[in-house]
Amino acid sequence: MQLASNHRRCALGRRSFLALTGACAAAPLAFFDSARSATTAPAQPTSEEALALLVAGNKRFAAGAPQHHLELEARRKATAGGQQPFALILSCADSRVAPEFVFDQSIGTLFVVRVAGNYAATGGVGSFEYAVEHFHSPLLVVLGHEGCGALKATLDAVRTNQIIGGDLGEVVAALRSAVVAAKSEPGDPVENAIRANIRRTVAELPRMSTLLSEAAKTGKLSIRGAEYSQTSGLVSLL
Repeated sequence: MQLASNHRRCALGRRSFLALTGACAAAPLAFFDSARSATTAPAQPTSEEALALLVAGNKRFAAGAPQHHLELEARRKATAGGQQPFALILSCADSRVAPEFVFDQSIGTLFVVRVAGNYAATGGVGSFEYAVEHFHSPLLVVLGHEGCGALKATLDAVRTNQIIGGDLGEVVAALRSAVVAAKSEPGDPVENAIRANIRRTVAELPRMSTLLSEAAKTGKLSIRGAEYSQTSGLVSLL
């Protein structure tokens, strides 16, 4: 996985990766052992440990060496009595961006809300409130992606002053402010809009929910933005 700080993208070096994966020592992968029942409710990892698990899974996916697709039957049986996802993901509905595959995770490990343009909508926010309240998941990742069609359509609508009706118009309206905010930035306008939308959504989630805001303030929840590259298979943190 590639990481970026202060809104800059950089490659995840060996030292950075070891630092992240080392954080998992206190919450080993045995936490997700398919032989364990979800009803045993083991302790959740910290947000950094959860992030490290996603980092490692994304590296496996991008390298073409996924592991967790081999254990689906066992995980299905183990989680039949309950779930305890370690990370929450708000991702685009794009059929090419499936978080369970992108992060090489199995059944019961990710709590995923998907909507075109990966923006914060009422139903999605309520779903995350439920997960934080009941599962104590420590990490929420807003996952945008390269070449997002919803952002492209919104950019076209802004450029041409086009009015789009129906529910699709609601999606465009939700994404419009991010597109407008990114218009003056140098570089590729679509990519700029994608990143602006991710950052905007990260900021909006706690503003839309007292529960998420309090969880973030007290350190129970970390909200991070990330972008998936369909070209490389890697994810970058913003």
